[in-house]
Amino acid sequence: MTEVVATNETILVVGGGISGMTAALEAAETGKQVVLVEKRAYVGGRVSQLYKYFPKLCHPTCGLEINQRRAKMNPNLTIVTMAEVTNIEGEAGNYTATVKLAPRYVNDNCTACGECGKAVEAEFDDEYNYGMSKRKGAYLPHVMAHPSQYVIDPAIIGTDDAQKAKDACKYDAVDLDMEEREIQFPAGAVVWATGWRPYDAAKIQPYGYDRFENVITNVEFERLADPKGPTGGKIVRPSDGKEAKNIAFIQCAGSRDRNHLMHCSRICCMASLKQTHYVTDAYEDANVTIYYIDIRAIDRFEDFYATVKAKDNVTFCKSKVANIISDKEGNPICKGVDTEGYHRYENTHDLVVLATGMEPSVDADSFPVDIVINREGFIEPDEANGGVFAAGSASDALDVNRAVQHATGAALKAIQVVNRVAGAEG
Repeated sequence: MTEVVATNETILVVGGGISGMTAALEAAETGKQVVLVEKRAYVGGRVSQLYKYFPKLCHPTCGLEINQRRAKMNPNLTIVTMAEVTNIEGEAGNYTATVKLAPRYVNDNCTACGECGKAVEAEFDDEYNYGMSKRKGAYLPHVMAHPSQYVIDPAIIGTDDAQKAKDACKYDAVDLDMEEREIQFPAGAVVWATGWRPYDAAKIQPYGYDRFENVITNVEFERLADPKGPTGGKIVRPSDGKEAKNIAFIQCAGSRDRNHLMHCSRICCMASLKQTHYVTDAYEDANVTIYYIDIRAIDRFEDFYATVKAKDNVTFCKSKVANIISDKEGNPICKGVDTEGYHRYENTHDLVVLATGMEPSVDADSFPVDIVINREGFIEPDEANGGVFAAGSASDALDVNRAVQHATGAALKAIQVVNRVAGAEG
């Protein structure tokens, strides 16, 4: 288990997604001591679950690999995974953080050889693939996970499977006696980079996400298209495994809606345009329909939008789909009115993808520190926040590029605080 050595000149970064990694690395590379705390078993966050970025359609693995290498080479950065900040007390320049550490049941001897995973039999829904596949009770979260260490699911502790995992390990890396523990350490400034979560599509009852297998979310579709995903990159229907060639993308699913999320998440339009490429590249005879209120492809993304719109097998329907039903073959049927021609439609598709919005990962009433939160749950820039700064999607709904830029700014603000501490003590 990584030990934390910190002072009131240390910067605490909460969250190890792209924003947290950026803020932590930028600060550490200026010579500041940084502790990054991540609740998952690995850093990289939701970016690691993407197949491609827009608009260049490049793979995130390149950027992740570079950041992981920067982290490994920097002695100023301490990464603590499977950890959650439960309390922050004090003021700017003099905070005390309390962190709860969940047991991994695997120590630093792990070489990621995978023998423990081969030995166990129990399977669980794979969180990395949004539950669309199974993983073993001893598992590596994904192929590029950092740290590259296996995890033993707490559900198998005390069972024969756990002992099988321990017996299979040649390096004495499986430690079944690990327990949850709590640590405290000082920090001069805090960067809150807890990111976002997809809006719960089951709350959008007219769309039947919780009733129809062939209605999925955009984050699930991202894993579906990934060659390292649950289907090996085959775009198929969850209900029967048949190729999904006639696909509908429904924009603003739960966004810009008084009953759900009031705000625009800014990424949904571009995500659907990107995913349209996945479909048309996979199948020459594909047909894609994008149901939209308006397309928000701002400035530099306009060309990307124009490229998709020019495709003969892509149709744009200006409409907020009223509801979805399913026929006896499991085909989802979108019903609504085209607001450009005011024609009613009942369009049958193989698969429907809901472009669900972004909401903060941390509920407004769950922050372990006093901080100014807006009505959408994002952290507001405010002097009352003291030495606590939001980074990336903790501050607003942002795409990756803007999240990285915002995280760099947050790191600079945190550096200024600890510099003042150092100056006062010098």
